[in-house]
Amino acid sequence: MENYYITTPIYYVNDKPHIGHAYTTVVADILARYYRFKLGPEKVHFLTGTDEHGSKIAQSAEKNKQTPKQFCDEVSELFKSSWHELNITFDDFIRTTDERHEVIVEEILGKLKQAKTPKGNDVIYKGTYEGLYCVGCESYKKEDDLVEGKCPDHNKAPENLSEENWYFKLSDYEELLKEKIETKQIHILPEDKEKEVLSFIEQGLEDIAISRANVEWGIPVPFDKDQTIYVWVDALINYISALGFPEGEQFEQFWPANVHLLAKDILKFHCIIWPAMLDAAEIEQPKELFVHGFFTLNGKKMSKTLGNVIDPNDLVKEYGVDAARYLIVSQFVFGQDGDVKVDEFPVKYNADLANGIGNLVSRVLSMTERYCDSKVPDKKFTADIDLPEIWFRVDENYRKYKIYENLKEIWDVIRWCDGYIDETKPWVLSKEGKQDELDQIIYNLLEIVRHLGWLLAPILPTTSIDIISRVGCQPDDYDNVTKVGGIHAGVSVDKGEPLFARK
Repeated sequence: MENYYITTPIYYVNDKPHIGHAYTTVVADILARYYRFKLGPEKVHFLTGTDEHGSKIAQSAEKNKQTPKQFCDEVSELFKSSWHELNITFDDFIRTTDERHEVIVEEILGKLKQAKTPKGNDVIYKGTYEGLYCVGCESYKKEDDLVEGKCPDHNKAPENLSEENWYFKLSDYEELLKEKIETKQIHILPEDKEKEVLSFIEQGLEDIAISRANVEWGIPVPFDKDQTIYVWVDALINYISALGFPEGEQFEQFWPANVHLLAKDILKFHCIIWPAMLDAAEIEQPKELFVHGFFTLNGKKMSKTLGNVIDPNDLVKEYGVDAARYLIVSQFVFGQDGDVKVDEFPVKYNADLANGIGNLVSRVLSMTERYCDSKVPDKKFTADIDLPEIWFRVDENYRKYKIYENLKEIWDVIRWCDGYIDETKPWVLSKEGKQDELDQIIYNLLEIVRHLGWLLAPILPTTSIDIISRVGCQPDDYDNVTKVGGIHAGVSVDKGEPLFARK
């Protein structure tokens, strides 16, 4: 792998950011941080941003007595601010109201207008559609999609719309998409989501409207100024517009994307419509699309009506940045549906961070202070723990988006250290005057703590720097991250204050 390009979905600005947005974004940040110290910072590009067009935005702006642009500027800034609060290290933040984006959207539409489908038909054609349209979803619905006549996601009856629009001939792409997915040319993960996409295709694909006649807040169709481009078509193009398609240096370096991260509610757009658009425009497919599940909060769906939508800024205020990141991603396996038990946050914080990571580092540095005059002993690493094998597994897990499994790897290291301390009893060796044995144990523990600091770096970046610095090492010494014996004899260590104050 020479370069690594990772994207989040761009988030719709109809409301401020919540923990669901933060979940995907923190995971993307963890992966970006890992690959930066594996490949080098200049080889990684992490994109996030905001999706700002469509009738829903125009309506929200009107309710707030603002222009759509004023409304978008305000909410987009809330997303950017929240990501800074969570220490998200995005390399670019794209907005669909950016001129650089709008220009490329128009260029792609022009390419699609000239293109032919695999069956020789025009990719784009004009037609009339009458159907049920949900403003909340910004999409047409079938009767089967509704629950008691209402959109299940927005609990509102869709409007009956009839208008002449431009259409993308998606029905001509069934066989091509099926073949590319089955041969992994379009690689969808996890496997159950790939099966879901294939099942959807087998039910038959319908042509989709890619423009709207009565929505002013959008990018005009370049060849029909009476229409604006459908919000989802516009939004998907962000992944290449941000790189300066088609001739930008970043596009040359980073496309195709290594992974698009997305939640399963936008699976159809990313795993069917986007690949078909790319094929029609003769642009290479992203290498992987990873689709994660939904989560509930204390067993209930997130809902403003229920008042259980969590603002990630509140978590940062309550627990600190690193702890907020940890609490967001440590609840369940990334990729699956799960339940976030908010009521257990204080318990998890104390158990995992204050009493777990914090307590181990404090114990090791306290013993170094007490038994070795706060200096790294002059020894070689001899502990019976296979650090290179742990790094190998961690790397494999990150390649497969197994964030939760890497947290378990970290916890195995912490448990091993606690067991090692209990078994070797440094306090007894000190009383018996066995300084040589004591030095060896302290050296082993300090070296493992150094590795622990680096293992934590993508997830708890500030805590990681603190740990690595306390054991006398440099937090930018990327050449020695995975080496055994990277801690140097005679270097002073600093016990410092507790890493995590108990709640």
